Amino acid sequence: MTKAFPTLHRRAALAGTGLALVLGGGAAAQPATVAATTPVAAPDVIRGFSKARLARIRPVMEAEAARNSFPGAVTLIARQGEIIHHEAHGHLDAAKTRPMTTDAIFLQASMTKPIVSTLAMMMVEQGRVKLDDPIHTYLPELAELKVEVRRPGAEPEFVPPTRQPTIHDLLRHSAGFVYANAASPSPGIRAAYGRADIEARNGPVTTAAMLQALGTIPLAFQPGTTFHYSIATDVLGLALERAAGMRLDRLLARDLTGPLGMAETTWFVPEAKRARIAEAPTTDPQTAPMWQSYRIMQDPGDASYFKGGAGLVSTSTDYLRYAQMIANGGVFEGTRYLSPATVRFMLSNHITGMAGTPAASTGPGYGFGLGFGVRLADGVGTAPGSPNDAMWAGAWGTSFTIDRSEGLVAILMAQGPSSRFRTRMIFKNLVYGAMTDSLRG
Repeated sequence: MTKAFPTLHRRAALAGTGLALVLGGGAAAQPATVAATTPVAAPDVIRGFSKARLARIRPVMEAEAARNSFPGAVTLIARQGEIIHHEAHGHLDAAKTRPMTTDAIFLQASMTKPIVSTLAMMMVEQGRVKLDDPIHTYLPELAELKVEVRRPGAEPEFVPPTRQPTIHDLLRHSAGFVYANAASPSPGIRAAYGRADIEARNGPVTTAAMLQALGTIPLAFQPGTTFHYSIATDVLGLALERAAGMRLDRLLARDLTGPLGMAETTWFVPEAKRARIAEAPTTDPQTAPMWQSYRIMQDPGDASYFKGGAGLVSTSTDYLRYAQMIANGGVFEGTRYLSPATVRFMLSNHITGMAGTPAASTGPGYGFGLGFGVRLADGVGTAPGSPNDAMWAGAWGTSFTIDRSEGLVAILMAQGPSSRFRTRMIFKNLVYGAMTDSLRG
């Protein structure tokens, strides 16, 4: 659907509907006039979703909290611009002493990437950046990159790139960068990332220090040959800073999150809001090392670069405003952020013919667009969806689906890193399982 997203205006008054918020257009919706003695039964279906089937979500999420997939979660579903489900489950804190609230703040991790990618495409539309620009146009520190060539039984060789990595490569993770984790194909590159703390896992790293070190580390693949999930969006954020002459946090707030009304979506949580931060299980082996990398309690200023691929926090309703803008074809509450053609372009597969797959995040059946995993066909995937639906997820446990064919946005906010793939697929099955009417026919 491409209708503008309505404005939040009132709390749901229907008992038993499972609704926490309703979105209406402009003035508040007027209730029907009904005689006081006439009982009014709540409809069984809302926007083509069964309320009985939506009610399945709570016990499943509560069961996941009980098995310690996460302490708690917030689930949100909107269809055709109306929130039809918004619930809090479990607890905010790992000790499970405080109930989860729908306004809880969650670390977004890689759900930062689509937002920063959208900012990049806005700058492309403005003529300030081009997709085929070599990244050294903005980041001259990366002008002399080499490519590591690996052969079994032989020492690595380092050769010039067959072409320079571009802004397009950063958006689709085909530049040749990696993350310093077990998925990296090169022990040498992984070790070099670690020595330089390229990902700022151990403490603040300035932009200058990060780029100076990165410029000396070889790429793992020839640019444009392989999709490999990586620090590419962090590098993209630094390129946008240089193109705009402005720090990434300020640029994003000025051009995208501020106009969208996403006041909770930042790299830093002020003290007054910290009681709303959702926690991950302390027993999860990934919680402690990941927390060290996500320093959301202090504004780093210029002491550390802003991670365009990982650093934001947000809430369910904040992220909905962004996702609904994409679902609407680039427009939200009467303001256009992207053209419909650009949104279609972003939600198209940009890794055709390349090695590599985003399946570790999306499951099978997905390609990758410009900041999003995009579904290639009805079949193959391990959860329902539509061709060209878009999704992405974060390492802490958040995920979203934007299915424009069905007028659907679905968001899961949770903090459970080790169980993240399990819980995102469970939620996706619950969402599509509650649908009674398909807009696709």
